[in-house]
Amino acid sequence: MTVCAAVLGVAILIITIYFFRRRLGKDESKAHQDFEAFLRNQGPLAIRRYSYSDIKKMTNSFTEKLGQGGYGGVFKGKIHNERLVAVKVLNRSKGNGEEFMNEVASISRTSHVNIVTLLGFCFEGSKRALVYEFMSKGSLEKFIFGTNSMAVENQLNCEILHQIAVGVAQGLEYLHRGCNTKIFHFDIKPHNILLDEKFCPKISDFGLAKICPSNESMVSMMAARGTPGYIAPEVFSRNFGMVSHKSDVYSFGMMVLEMVGGRKNINVEVDCSSEIYFPYWIYKRIELNEELALRNITNESDREIMRKMVIVSLWCIQTDQSDRPTMHTVVEMLEGRIETLQTPPKPFMSSPSRSSRHS
Repeated sequence: MTVCAAVLGVAILIITIYFFRRRLGKDESKAHQDFEAFLRNQGPLAIRRYSYSDIKKMTNSFTEKLGQGGYGGVFKGKIHNERLVAVKVLNRSKGNGEEFMNEVASISRTSHVNIVTLLGFCFEGSKRALVYEFMSKGSLEKFIFGTNSMAVENQLNCEILHQIAVGVAQGLEYLHRGCNTKIFHFDIKPHNILLDEKFCPKISDFGLAKICPSNESMVSMMAARGTPGYIAPEVFSRNFGMVSHKSDVYSFGMMVLEMVGGRKNINVEVDCSSEIYFPYWIYKRIELNEELALRNITNESDREIMRKMVIVSLWCIQTDQSDRPTMHTVVEMLEGRIETLQTPPKPFMSSPSRSSRHS
């Protein structure tokens, strides 16, 4: 009896594996068909396609790893004209390759100094990779709260921080209103901002992006997307309204607060409990017109730059999205005089009925 039960159990397991693999094969086949159809629609505008052997060759068999994430690894490479590239090799894609297709579809529509350039891709069986321009300084994240972020050579002065904030804002403004279609990124955070040798920022990682017709401003979503700590309230709860370009504005604001604070917005290891949630702590200092007490400030010019960045960020993270400025207005605020900026209401307590001057 025990032997029969064991045999039956093994048989059920084998049948389950068989049907799972069969279903997986069908799903992968459909993903391939969908992607090939997408490429045909691109026509002469399609970006270069590489074979997996090309990817191995350009990375010298994946010798030099630049980074690692949940999606896979990033490797340094070199293409035929000796140009350095960053090759993002993906693990088996989520959603039958939806994020991969999403990234290629979104970024192939862009051309802007503050958007990373996609030079090519590999889509061969289960092997998928994206070939990007190489960004010598890497991710903004390591300059803010990496293990060596306090080292003098890794500290960004206030002017560079401001330059980066303006550049990212201009990149987002382009995505929201400068393309033939609107693109909402939905994953703006320090890790996804890459820096070149002159600290020019470029927005990367469009795996969660949504493409929206130019005559529309709202998008529908089946589930929340983004990284906790940067996700706008309306993205995870419909009680806060529809999802729109203002969701990217919120993420941008949270990121810039981390830039000026040189820390995560939530840090339970701080000495004083009032500093655990940085947006609340810095808002109180702005509200009371107190010294910001940030590490990068060395003179009056720095003080003005940082205060401006904080005020703009606090406008960006308003709970009521109608209170948030557009990215066009954000650029104007960052490049304008601090005297023209009004102190925002408490971002985490603003009334949903409040009307906005920025929308």
